Amino acid sequence: MEKKEAFRIALQSLWANKLRSVLTLLGVVIGVASVIAVVTLVNGANVYVATKINKQGADVFTISKQPAFTTSYKEYLKYGKRKVIGLEEYRAVQQGCTACVQVGAFQSSTGAIKYLAQSSTDTQIRGYTALMPEMQNLDIAEGRSFTQADEDHAAHVAIIGSDIEENLLKMEDPLGKEIRVDGVPYTIIGLGEKQGKTLGQSQDNWVAVPLTGFQKAYGTAKTLTIYAKSGNGAEQMEAASDQARLIMREVRHDRPGEEDSFTLETSSALAGLLGQITGMIGGVAIAIAAISLVVGGIVIMNIMLVSVTERTREIGVRKALGAKRGDLLIQFLMESATLSTIGGAFGVMFGVGAAKGVAVVAGFPAAIALWSVFVGLLVALSVGVFFGVYPARKAADLDPIVALRSEF
Repeated sequence: MEKKEAFRIALQSLWANKLRSVLTLLGVVIGVASVIAVVTLVNGANVYVATKINKQGADVFTISKQPAFTTSYKEYLKYGKRKVIGLEEYRAVQQGCTACVQVGAFQSSTGAIKYLAQSSTDTQIRGYTALMPEMQNLDIAEGRSFTQADEDHAAHVAIIGSDIEENLLKMEDPLGKEIRVDGVPYTIIGLGEKQGKTLGQSQDNWVAVPLTGFQKAYGTAKTLTIYAKSGNGAEQMEAASDQARLIMREVRHDRPGEEDSFTLETSSALAGLLGQITGMIGGVAIAIAAISLVVGGIVIMNIMLVSVTERTREIGVRKALGAKRGDLLIQFLMESATLSTIGGAFGVMFGVGAAKGVAVVAGFPAAIALWSVFVGLLVALSVGVFFGVYPARKAADLDPIVALRSEF
């Protein structure tokens, strides 16, 4: 029997039992859709992290009170007991780290912004040293960034995110306008480039002021995050980070043999950690999806066994007319493979649609990996062939005389 003819017969059989075919497909559809959705979201998260790391720069490292991510509540409490990082440590690194090309500091809070009759209550207030906008690759769409004079004199100037321009200033020219940040007046000197949303949260709802002015308004109880930039290359990064670590340990009086009382993180290490986290999440989700595929395969095998039983007389007629064992094997394998592949195709569509839906609703990044589409279809096909072998062999091994006597 030609493969084209076997494929045609398979489609006719599936079409003749439409409801049964649809119900049989569900397991494969759910399994493949889960795999595609998870891979798409994980791939999107990895692309997002890589974009952010590339934007910040692979040669930038941070020094903070605690890591960006903690793996347990016990660790969170442990890091929370550390002393805050203040201007003293920042000045020490700035002056003593000769291997560092640039050093900046950052502090933040949440506050209320007011312009005339318009106001917001959940805006991020950032305290920046003069070099921080440049080190964070914050592009200024209009106006200018901070200068060292702004930092030295705690000038009442501010850079705003595009949400402030759109919601409070109602798209007026922001430069030179006066806004109040928790009651303190600041003159707008710059507008940050629009960054959009991440995980459903806007990245443009912020106001940045000089760090010295920030600390006058909010005090020094909050910890700083120090940003340092090394020269290009792994050796320069290692030299700069080692030097900064020694300076921090000396300033904070960390005893020899004790662990650091601060956290030093490089961009590449942070990207690696996030990659491990997303990889673990993806692995667990794919393992769960694999169970759906196995269940779907078992359902396909059972339905194919039912089909063999229903078509026993047809099999006997085919054998009596000269059909060989291999012809029947191909026919039923083609039917189960076609069934699972169609399920895989629907699973790919539903998986991509689900991932894109999550991306739109929650603002979670999603990026379709073409390899995952091909793998999904291949896995679906493999499930159909694997679980279709037993029913196909049972059909091929039927005695034609016994089959012709069947009343089905």
